[in-house]
Amino acid sequence: MQLSEHLTLAEATKSQTATRLGIDNSPTIAHLESLRSVAKNIFEPIRNHFGVPIAVTSGYRSKALNDAIRGSRRSQHCHGQALDIDADVFGRITNGEIFHYIKSNLDFDQLIWEFGNEDNPDWVHVSFVGDGSNRGEILTAYRENGRTRYKKFK
Repeated sequence: MQLSEHLTLAEATKSQTATRLGIDNSPTIAHLESLRSVAKNIFEPIRNHFGVPIAVTSGYRSKALNDAIRGSRRSQHCHGQALDIDADVFGRITNGEIFHYIKSNLDFDQLIWEFGNEDNPDWVHVSFVGDGSNRGEILTAYRENGRTRYKKFK
């Protein structure tokens, strides 16, 4: 099933952890609508702007999957509102380019520079809330004392 021209439901729900642990990672109808919204408003504009394949390394997560990976209880992935994007998989553009494109051109709820270095994040987390209440929050994820922390992006 296509969520948008260049993103399938299989890509947005694929999880090695779910497969390995036998976890059902199927979205509900409401989650599916949210996935379509993030695909249309975030993924497709990025894909069309750069004109190259872009990997989704994490999309929808069922509660069971989110618990298994010890994800945040407030994760927008559990609502079908977030994608983790990694351009390094294909190597034609950088995650930094994607991050800055989103920051400057798209309406989003949350945009996170996930780890990496000052030139390129390891991946980009981006979320979109379809009801028009996007916060435009921009953060940087880093590790401190073995825990993930967040600060405002500079």
